Amino acid sequence: MRSSPFVFVAALLVCGISPPLTQGASISDFNVVWTTPSTNSNGSMPLGNGDIGVNVWTENGRDLVFYLSKTDSWDDNGSLLKLGKVRVTLPTNSFLSSSFKQELRLQDGTIQIDAGTGSSATTIKLWIDPSNPVVQIDVQRASAFNTTVTYEPWRTTRRELTGQETQEAYSEKGGGPIYVEPDTTVTGLSNQVRWYHRNTRSVWASNLTVQGLDPNNTVGTDPLINNTFGASITGDNLSSINSTRLTTTQPTTHQTIAVHALTAQTDTVQEWNDQLNQAIAATQSTSYDQRKTTNDQHWNDFADQSYIRITGGPGAATVSQGYALQRYMNASAGQGGAPIKFNGSIFTVDTYNRSDLGDNSGYNADYRRWGGAYWWQNTRFPYYSMMASGDFSQMQPLFDMYVKNLAIAKERVKTYYGPNAQGAYFPEVMNPWGTWTSYDYGQTNPNPQSGVATNNYIRYEWQGGLELSAMMLQYYDYTGDSQFVRDKLVPLASEIVTFYDTHYPRDASGKLQITPAQALETYWTAVNPQPEIAGLTYVLDKLLQLPESETTPELRAQWARLQGELPSLPTRTVNGKVIFSPGETFSNLQNYENPELYGVFPYQLSGVGKDNLQMGIDTYNNRGNSLGAYDWSQDPIDAAMLGLSAAAQQYVIQAFSNKDSGSRFPGFYGPNYDWLPEQDQANVASIALQRMLLQVDGDEMILFPAWPSDWDAQFKLFGSKNRIVMGEYKDGAVQWMDPLCDGDLTQDDYLLVLAHLGYSNGEGKGDLESLLLGDVNLDGFVNDADRTALLAGAAGMGIDTSGWLVPEPGTAVSLATGLLGGLAWFFFRLRRRS
Repeated sequence: MRSSPFVFVAALLVCGISPPLTQGASISDFNVVWTTPSTNSNGSMPLGNGDIGVNVWTENGRDLVFYLSKTDSWDDNGSLLKLGKVRVTLPTNSFLSSSFKQELRLQDGTIQIDAGTGSSATTIKLWIDPSNPVVQIDVQRASAFNTTVTYEPWRTTRRELTGQETQEAYSEKGGGPIYVEPDTTVTGLSNQVRWYHRNTRSVWASNLTVQGLDPNNTVGTDPLINNTFGASITGDNLSSINSTRLTTTQPTTHQTIAVHALTAQTDTVQEWNDQLNQAIAATQSTSYDQRKTTNDQHWNDFADQSYIRITGGPGAATVSQGYALQRYMNASAGQGGAPIKFNGSIFTVDTYNRSDLGDNSGYNADYRRWGGAYWWQNTRFPYYSMMASGDFSQMQPLFDMYVKNLAIAKERVKTYYGPNAQGAYFPEVMNPWGTWTSYDYGQTNPNPQSGVATNNYIRYEWQGGLELSAMMLQYYDYTGDSQFVRDKLVPLASEIVTFYDTHYPRDASGKLQITPAQALETYWTAVNPQPEIAGLTYVLDKLLQLPESETTPELRAQWARLQGELPSLPTRTVNGKVIFSPGETFSNLQNYENPELYGVFPYQLSGVGKDNLQMGIDTYNNRGNSLGAYDWSQDPIDAAMLGLSAAAQQYVIQAFSNKDSGSRFPGFYGPNYDWLPEQDQANVASIALQRMLLQVDGDEMILFPAWPSDWDAQFKLFGSKNRIVMGEYKDGAVQWMDPLCDGDLTQDDYLLVLAHLGYSNGEGKGDLESLLLGDVNLDGFVNDADRTALLAGAAGMGIDTSGWLVPEPGTAVSLATGLLGGLAWFFFRLRRRS
């Protein structure tokens, strides 16, 4: 184990977020560049605006092809389908290997292709408007050309799914024939191509009936019936050849093409068409150039908001690009009508040309293993990574799905356990509308109102509600968003806690006894599983720390009582060491998770800075399963949380290195246990990388708890209450950090240093108090070295410091008085507390 000294800091100061600053290293360093054309969808590049996505590739030396997708295109079976496939055909030999460059430009969210020379020189820019639901294709050529744009449907007739392909509609397996319905192509249009898929039936009612819920009296309404999704292709200088193809009306050197997408649940098809027409008109009301400028600024701001850029040491380039690409992937699909799908996100492609996927080969782009449902164990990982990167808006679709489904979760409890039962729980595997999948609950469940699913892997696995509550509490730690506490956190977490409080008995000593139960999917029989006990311990403590104004006396009394009734975290003795146990009792091993380590992650009860750190390390070293950096394995995160820098570094490198060998894009991983491109492995690695640099626990932060000395890094991460932790680590030491924790280096930072020259914490090590007083290099002193470090850091980031005031220290004190006056009482309190 490589040692990694850490800095423990108490977050007593809330800093605002400043405008993004210019950094020295560029996000463009991690762009993906190809110098030869691809030949099929396995060579696709992903692009998205948070809701709409495309997989883009070239074919036949002249065709630009892409699959079009959306986050909420749910079909009749509850499957997430593609919207369609589009082909733009250019002159023959437009794309030749001798003169070809295709680049994913992270700095402006654009795929750019430069091909050909002389009169055939062609530049294509493809981007997706972040403010409007439209994909834009801009083609410029040195000489005038003609082009055709073709919609290529594959859902043309009603078709039954059979065999392995039923995985596409996982929820409905085992319940009779499963059919995929055809799309409709609109005819009679003179200057556009338009198509849609409309759900004229729905599995919603049968899904509720299978699990003992009455679709006629239940809360909520059918989210699938009449859901309609599709797109329209438009462009100046384009006219229709037929209902699926457009062509240029005359040769041109510059052609723009727009693909407008829409998902809406409407009473009639005409209403959907009207909404799409309104969206097209709204998009066209702003000029192309203005929208492109807005797009470029959107992605530039995103890149500046947060980053980790590593140099030196093993795997630095691979990890840096992998981290940047996965954050980009999350952003490309993270702000739509539904959460990110762990099994492919919105970037699945066909497997027609994949012979290495066994019985998963040969299917169209709608296919994905595990279908449209959400596995909590898998779904959570992108969202943990979004907190440290400050991508808080992307977390809302996840929170909203569960809050929206809280009513049916409460109804489920009353249906299964009696009209006086209280609280709510969410199953491990959940349809977007909040129910068990029919397949997991049991299409022929002999007692549908028993609440017991026939899938033993998840029969009693519903700790996800506790973990969601913990994530929401951590979100509050980062944001301090009181409105979120009132509207989402307390309403949901209080119902989850109430279910555990009222559903389970107490033992002879008055302690809660969670049984029947299981420890994740791994131990099918358990009493007081570690995830549940650790989860309740963590969540109740955090709930009681919320401001009293955001809760009620009745809730606080309940939480405090239940807290006193919790049993201790389960432990056992292995090799003479007392370690955490999967449960008070546990048996019937069936899977490969490590429930014994849930007190390390996600519940942060053991780790760096905790009194029981060694017990956590001993548990990690004696864990039941060691999967390393594979799919949803938490090993990389656990290693980081425990300060095991060598293991964490090894796992992060491994995770970002092991991409899908059949995909050309370096940010596509899997299929592993899930599907392509699998969204767990790289997000686990991202979380681990973040927590090697920074760990947040309530109002406390730990800097560099597991950072290896042979990795240099520039970083900008979010800490508690909107603080931004920014700096540089090089040659095994902190070079500089932003003392005002606002994500910017300005004259104010310099004045802060000057105002406190001569300060010493007497220990020769950095902490937040000394950082806030200008200890830029975190050595425990404020002296000339900090002035030098701050100026060097600013210069390295391209910041002009020539206008900064550089008075003598005595003068600086008076100049800084106004700046520091509002902070002085914090320093006084800090000194009094020390």
